[in-house]
Parts: sequence; C-alpha cells; structure tokens
Amino acid sequence: MTTAEQTATSTITWFEIPAADFARATRFYETIFATPMVHLADFPGMAIFPYERPGISGCVTHGEGQRPSPDGTVIYLNCEGRIDQVLARVEKAGGKIVEPKNHIPNVGWVAQIHDTEGNRLGLHDAV
Repeated sequence: MTTAEQTATSTITWFEIPAADFARATRFYETIFATPMVHLADFPGMAIFPYERPGISGCVTHGEGQRPSPDGTVIYLNCEGRIDQVLARVEKAGGKIVEPKNHIPNVGWVAQIHDTEGNRLGLHDAV
C-alpha cells in the first residue's frame, strides 16, 4: 500500500447525477434539501451540491451522453439528522420514494428515491 492509499479518507470523491431536464432536476434537489445548489457561470449545465472541504460533493449535470437511469450505481446523499424532513419533501417535489426509511445497525438510517429524472438515489442519516 502506498502512502497515498494510506491517507485516503474516502473512496468517493465526486459524483454526477444526470438530468434530462436540468432546471427540473436542480429544482427537485433544492426543494428536498431546502438549500440552493451552486451554479457556476462557466458551467451552465452543472449545479453543485454545497459542501465544505475536505468533504465529498457532486453535481446535477446535463449534457451529451448523460442519461438518467433507475438501474445504475446508487449513491447515498447525506441527510444527517433530517432524513424524515427530506423524505417528506420528495413526492411534493416530483420524486418517488422507492424504498422507505430502514435502519441498518452501525450504518444508520437509509432510504431510496427516484428523482424527477428517473435516477435511483439513496438517502443516508447516520444519526
């Protein structure tokens, strides 16, 4: 194992959630998390989930070759201390709860949703 491998703090460093309708998808995530995403003028087809370094983040993106899918890799988004509030907003924002909140010992609470684009995503609350 190299020094770089020993000092890695997480396997995930960045993620992208594809959107067929970028404005609708961005509005969905801003609504369920009740917080604005970061929009960069140089990257109009990208909206970044807010985070603090050295935290992990990602974005909603729209572009060539990007297709939403309910069957792809599932990433879990952090809902620390507020999974119930986030789940309560999913259907109102146009999404669907596909796996209700479950408790996994030593992991916390998890649920899975479909966003407005048809992507399957997980929600995680370690509390």
